Amino acid sequence: MRFDCFTGDVANMYVHELIAAQAKKAPEAVAVFAGDLTLTYRELDARANEVASHLRSQGVGPDVIVALCMQRSAAPIVAALGILKAGAAYLPLDPADPAGRLAMLLEDSAAPLLLTQEKVARLLPSGNAKIITLGQDGTLPSRHTEVAPAKVVSSSDLAYVIYTSGSTGRPKGVEIAHANLLNLIQWHIRAFQITSSDQATLQASPGFDAAVWELWPYLAAGATVHIVDEAVRTTPELLRDWMGERGITISFVPTALAEALIALRWPQETSLRFLLTGADVLRSYPRQGLPFVLVNNYGPTECSVVSTSGEVSADGQTDQLPTIGRPIDGVQVYIVDEQMNQVPEGACGELAIGGAGVGRGYLNRPELTAEKFLPDPFAGKQGARLYRTGDLARAGADGQIIFLGRIDEQVKIRGYRIEPGEVSAVLNRHAGIDTSFVTTQAEPSGPRLIAYIVVKAGACIQAGTLRSFLADRLPDYMVPSTFVKIARLPLTSHGKVDRSALPAPAPDNVLSEEVYDPPQSEIEQWLADLLTSLLGVKRISRDDNFFRLGGHSLLGAQLIAKIQQRFGVELSLRNLFDHPSVKGIAAEIENLIRTQVESLTEDEAQRVLESLSGGISV
Repeated sequence: MRFDCFTGDVANMYVHELIAAQAKKAPEAVAVFAGDLTLTYRELDARANEVASHLRSQGVGPDVIVALCMQRSAAPIVAALGILKAGAAYLPLDPADPAGRLAMLLEDSAAPLLLTQEKVARLLPSGNAKIITLGQDGTLPSRHTEVAPAKVVSSSDLAYVIYTSGSTGRPKGVEIAHANLLNLIQWHIRAFQITSSDQATLQASPGFDAAVWELWPYLAAGATVHIVDEAVRTTPELLRDWMGERGITISFVPTALAEALIALRWPQETSLRFLLTGADVLRSYPRQGLPFVLVNNYGPTECSVVSTSGEVSADGQTDQLPTIGRPIDGVQVYIVDEQMNQVPEGACGELAIGGAGVGRGYLNRPELTAEKFLPDPFAGKQGARLYRTGDLARAGADGQIIFLGRIDEQVKIRGYRIEPGEVSAVLNRHAGIDTSFVTTQAEPSGPRLIAYIVVKAGACIQAGTLRSFLADRLPDYMVPSTFVKIARLPLTSHGKVDRSALPAPAPDNVLSEEVYDPPQSEIEQWLADLLTSLLGVKRISRDDNFFRLGGHSLLGAQLIAKIQQRFGVELSLRNLFDHPSVKGIAAEIENLIRTQVESLTEDEAQRVLESLSGGISV
C-alpha cells in the first residue's frame, strides 16, 4: 500500500541562508533563550559567521565533517550554524557519553576539527581532531570577520551526520544532505503554521536527531527557541509550569514525557498550541479538554527525523495504539512483505520510506548502505531510493498508519507471533493504569510476557484483575504472565524506554493475585509446587489458568511428562486446554487414576496405590 502527501515548492535557500535572511529582516528579534543568556538574530548570525570564517581558514568545505561536543546552551547552536555556513556538515556528540564511545565516533567520522567548551574539552578523549573552544555564548577566543563566507554548498552536500546504535555494537553514522533537511523544514513550517511570533523549545539531548527538528524550522521562520532548563526538563509538572511561564506555543517532548504531560491538568488559557511527540511507541490518548493538540510523529534518523505525522484525537480511544499519522510532504511510505511487494490494505508488513527525506546512507559503510537503502521500485523515476526501516505497520481503515513495533522485537508466544506494544495499548485502557511497557523475559522453555505498569495515584490493582481485563480483549497467549509495578518507566537520554534499567520481577514488585485459594489436596499441592517452578511465579491459586500465567504447549508437554512420571497416567494437551487450572488438572489426574485402578485387579490396584507417596484419595 502506498501513501502520498502533497510536496511543497523547493526553496532556493538553505537553512543557514534562511536564518541569515531573518537576521536582516528582524535583527533585534530574539533567536535563542538559554537560561540568563539571550541571543538576537543579529548576534546569532554574526557569531556563526565568525565560526564559519575560522573554519574556512582551516580548510573546511563541502562534505567535511566537523564535530561539536558541548553542553546544552547557546554555544552548540552557534557552532552548528557556523559549520553549515562554512559549507561543512556538523556531527553532534553528547558530552555525557562514555569517553570510549566518543573516541570511537571521532575516529570513525575522521572529523579534522572538534568544536567544544573549555570544561568539556578536559573530559574528551585525546584524538586526531584539532580542538576549537567556544564560550557559553558561542564566541571564539579571538575575533574573526562577521561577514558570511561565500556560498559553496549544493543540495546534495552533507548538512549533518548523526550516529545511531548498531545491532552489532558498532554505531552507524547517518548522512543527511541539505535537500533532506530543507524538506523537513518546509513541511514543518507549513504543517504547524510557524511564524516569528512562535515560542518553541529545545528539549532533546545532544546527539539525538530530534534536536535537528527542534531547532532549524523555528530559526528558519524567525521564531524564538527556548532551551529547556535542566531543573525542569524531565519533571512533567515543572515542565508544564515552565512552558506556561515562558509562553511556549509549540514543543517537542519524547513519548514517555508526553504521556505524563497529557495526564496533567492544564490551565485552559495556556499558550501551547501543539505538543509534538515521537521517539517511542505512543500508548496513551489525550483526555478530553486539553487546550492543545497532541501530534504523534514517526521517522528513522536515516530519513531526516520525521517521516509521518498525525494529530491524536481525544475521542479516538480504542483498543489499538494511536496511529503515527500519514506521510509528511515529499515523503512516500510503503508497507511491504519480505519480497518488497506491497501488502494488501490492512495487512501487516515492513515500513519502507521513499522520497525527499531519505538520507545519503551510512558514513564509510557502503555494504550496509546498499543493504538498507534500495532503489525505489515504486517511484517511477531514475535514482529514487527507498529505506527499509525494519519496523512493522499496517494501514488503518481511515488510511492512517498503525505502528506495530520492530521486526526484531516481534516474539512468538505459544506459536503465535505478537507485538508487545499491542498488549500495552490494551493494558493502558485500564482505568487504574497510568502507562505500561510490555516486554519478554527469556526462559529455557521459551519467552514469556512481562508487563511493567505505572499505577495511577490512589488506584489499587491486583494481577487477577488485570488478567481478567485483558482476557476480555485479547487471546490467552497475549496476556502477560507477570505484572511488575514500578514508580515510572526508566528512560534513556533520548527519551526511549530503557530496557536495561527495568527491574527484574521480584517478590516485592510483582503484583499479587486478587484472591488466593490454596491447594486442597495433595495432588493440587504437588501441582502448585511444580507449576510455580515451571512458570516462575510466586504462588498459584487453585483456580489460576496455566496459560494466562505464561504456560504454552512446550511447558504443557513438560507438565504432562512430569505427571506421567509421578502418577503413571497420560494427560493429553486437550485435557490441559480444557481444564487449565490446578483444580481442573488435579481432577483430571484423579479421574485418570480412578479409571486406571478400576481396570486393575485388587493386587495391581494396591501396588499402584503403594507406589504413590502419600494417601491420594481415588
